[in-house]
Amino acid sequence: MSTRRGSATPWRVLAAGLALAGAGCLVVWADRSVPADPGAGARPTVAVASEADTADPSTDPPSRRPVRLRIPALDLTTRLTRLGLQADGTVEVPVDPAVAGWYRLGPAPGDRGSSVILGHVDSADGPAVFYRLSELDPGDRVRVLLDDGTTARFAVHAVTTYPNAEFPGRRVYAAAAGRQLNLVTCGGAYDAGRGGYQANVVVNARLVSGPA
Repeated sequence: MSTRRGSATPWRVLAAGLALAGAGCLVVWADRSVPADPGAGARPTVAVASEADTADPSTDPPSRRPVRLRIPALDLTTRLTRLGLQADGTVEVPVDPAVAGWYRLGPAPGDRGSSVILGHVDSADGPAVFYRLSELDPGDRVRVLLDDGTTARFAVHAVTTYPNAEFPGRRVYAAAAGRQLNLVTCGGAYDAGRGGYQANVVVNARLVSGPA
C-alpha cells in the first residue's frame, strides 16, 4: 500500500525490488516476482518515500536540472536520470543500478530547499552506483553539473544510517531551510525474511558555492 496526504501515519519507507516479507515489514511496495536472495537474481534496492512528505507540489518547477554527479572522494561520476512518482504515490527509483536519479519534483541541487538524489547500493551483478556512499566523511565534496553548464558544489555535513522505521522522510525530502543535497541508498543488514535491507544511508551535504 502507499501512504497518502492526511493519513494518520504519513510515512512508510519503500525498499523496492525485493520480495515482500512477513507481516510488519516496512516495505510499501515490492515486486513479488523476484527472489529475496540478492545473489539469486533479485533487483537492487533503495529506500524512498511516499508523496505525503516530499517537496510541496505547489513549488515552482526548477529552472535548472542536474545532469551529472561527481564525488571525488569515491572516484564516482554518474549521469543523473529524473525520478518522479509512481502510480501508487511512491517515489520512483533508478532503473539502472549503475546510474543515480534526481527526484525532479523537489528543488534542483543548489536551489533553496532539500534536493534528493537516489541510487542503488547493489544489484544481482554486484556493487551499484552508491555502494561506497557510507564511506564519505564530513567535509568531502560533492559536485552536481546542471544542464545550463553551471556546477553546484556541496560539502558533506553528515553521514547517517537510519533504521527503516526511523527514516526521517520530511527532513530528507522537504526540509525548507538552506540549500541542501541528500544522497540516499540502502544500508544496514540485509534480511530476506524482513524484506531486504533494514536501514538507509543518508548523506546530507550543504551548498558551498554555485550554481556557478
